[in-house]
Amino acid sequence: MKRSKRYKKCVEILGGEKVKLSVEEAVKKLKMLGTTKFDQTVDIVFVLGIDPRKGEQTIRGAFSFPRGIGRQMKVAVFAEGDAAEEARKAGADEVGGVELVEKVKNGWTDFDVALATPDMMRHVGKLGKVLGPIKKMPSTKTGTVTTKIGEAVREFKGGRLEYRNDATGNVHMPVGKLSMPEEHLIENVNAVIEHIKAQKPASVKGTYLKKVSLSATMSPSIELVV
Repeated sequence: MKRSKRYKKCVEILGGEKVKLSVEEAVKKLKMLGTTKFDQTVDIVFVLGIDPRKGEQTIRGAFSFPRGIGRQMKVAVFAEGDAAEEARKAGADEVGGVELVEKVKNGWTDFDVALATPDMMRHVGKLGKVLGPIKKMPSTKTGTVTTKIGEAVREFKGGRLEYRNDATGNVHMPVGKLSMPEEHLIENVNAVIEHIKAQKPASVKGTYLKKVSLSATMSPSIELVV
């Protein structure tokens, strides 16, 4: 595969394509590679030893990053009455009942996360074909279906993210922006690694955490020593 000059320079700074670094070293190197005009997103990828075909081995949930992720999340809330007002006061970007369900049904998905009160799920449940494929369907498992709607809005606005393994058993999550202080990125990365480790299903045999990699939008991937 032909590599660009910039890519080759990045690999040179890293010390090679196959190098493994500690979280602290990896973040430091990414900071050195951050020479673009825009603020790159820092991503983490977990390659897990799970069988994604087995429901009991699904890795799914939500995680609150201790230092946020460097940007405000767009939160849509399916709620009515007092719960809707609570969501608005907490800072939700879009709030509505049946009319919001119809808006989404017609193709509007300009939000990062969707929350819903339990009573709204009889309507929101119809959006499975729209929100399921883009992983934005509210669920009790991820804390996105809740009676504590104001608290949930504040958490997700502050950097709480949903995650779920893909068809190959990988979990991919942003952990922050490259402009964030080095120590904040390190804290976020270490925290989410420990969180994913703790999600190991009891039925998984062999190595659970096969590989963990960190990268920025325009950088090579760096395998972490975990």
